[in-house]
Amino acid sequence: MISSEDLRFFNVLAKSASLAEAARKLDVTPPAVTQRLRALEARLGIQLIDRSSRKMTLTDEGALVASHGTIVAEAMEALSEALADRKNAVGGHLRVAAPHGFGRLHVAPVVDAFAKAHPSVTVTLDLSDHPGARLVESSDVVIHIGPPGPLNQIVTTLAPNRRILCASPDYLANAAAIQSPSDLTRHRCLVVRENDEDVTLWRFLRPSREPDTVRIHPTMCSNDGAVVREWALAGHGVAIRSEWNVAADLAAGRLKRVLPSWEVPAADVVAMLGTRFGRSARTTAFLAMLRQSLAPPPWRQKTVR
Repeated sequence: MISSEDLRFFNVLAKSASLAEAARKLDVTPPAVTQRLRALEARLGIQLIDRSSRKMTLTDEGALVASHGTIVAEAMEALSEALADRKNAVGGHLRVAAPHGFGRLHVAPVVDAFAKAHPSVTVTLDLSDHPGARLVESSDVVIHIGPPGPLNQIVTTLAPNRRILCASPDYLANAAAIQSPSDLTRHRCLVVRENDEDVTLWRFLRPSREPDTVRIHPTMCSNDGAVVREWALAGHGVAIRSEWNVAADLAAGRLKRVLPSWEVPAADVVAMLGTRFGRSARTTAFLAMLRQSLAPPPWRQKTVR
């Protein structure tokens, strides 16, 4: 017979790239994982892991066990959550995904407070450069900055967030004047490359005017927004950054708004909710705490120049 503990163990193996990675997740030694796997295979009389290649690969029988293990694990979790909700208890495991910078500054402190308020909850906070819709199915809450995912995705807005065209005073003092969006084609532009978006097409809005788009030529680019902010502070060029990221720099005069009469399309802070939403008291409680921490938005308490 195969037990629920066997299924939990094998699920960890199936989602790991190696036995060493599985051992880290299980907080045991690699030999202990190997020994337990061999004992499980001997008891079942089948091979679950193909050891003929350097990469850990499931056999057909191993894939079958893993798929059934996922079904059983989800059913057990759903039952635990349903029973907890019956008594209005906040428990279980909360999975949160968020962007690196915003997650460290605004989400991690809420996770800390949430864990202290609900000791029976365990939490995983996954900080990623691209935590968008692809993580929704494996997370309870995905914090996203910018346009939400597919139309069928459950999304709730947490806080407003403008995007701001800015540069350092030193750069602006030594560069040609920027009086219209088209002038940007002659300037050093700093960009963040995310997903497959066209980051070289900058869009601008202005009341009572047609929107304007400019094809810029990036001088420096990175997949890390914090790096691009540092480049802007160092005077390397003009960048579009989120209000939450540069509000303090603008208030202190380390950066200045460029083309202040024009607006860049906003990128609100939203929460994309996984399929567990609606039956999980912990998700509802966490969202309430996170929304409260962002009201009013901390970055709006600073004066933007």
